[in-house]
Amino acid sequence: MTTYRLPLGSPLQLLLLACSFALAGYAGVRLLADDWFGVALWFVGAAVVHDLVLLPLYAAADRALVRAADTAGPRGDTAGPLAGEAATPSPARRARVMYVRVPAALSGLLLLVWFPLISGRVADRYASATGMSGGGFLGRWLLITALLFGGSALLLVLRARRATKDRPPADH
Repeated sequence: MTTYRLPLGSPLQLLLLACSFALAGYAGVRLLADDWFGVALWFVGAAVVHDLVLLPLYAAADRALVRAADTAGPRGDTAGPLAGEAATPSPARRARVMYVRVPAALSGLLLLVWFPLISGRVADRYASATGMSGGGFLGRWLLITALLFGGSALLLVLRARRATKDRPPADH
């Protein structure tokens, strides 16, 4: 007779999970103690804006990026398939889309978290609370975004170069 063991993980994982639930519960109680209606309204509004505005925008941008990668020729030629032919996407070209998706997602996440300071809307409040200048966040965000995309492009070039060096000379 075989015994069935629940896939729960190690005791350390269970302890960390219980601690994270306790911390989230504590934060929820503290957050909802003052203005629970305002917090609930903000949460519902954020979900609606995300689902009805942001998700269609970045889904359309991603679909356009994948379609552009699928229709690009072998050496960047933009000639797509002939009339009536189905496009045959190359897995290598589709993999290159990730070199745009990752820095775009990280930059978007930084924009989402730091938007009030990047937009300058709370610069005075930030300066009075911390004693530091509230300016410069836009420039820093743009610099980080440029570094993310530049690093991604450099990584793509290095990996493509290594892949061509690893191939036999007859395949070049």
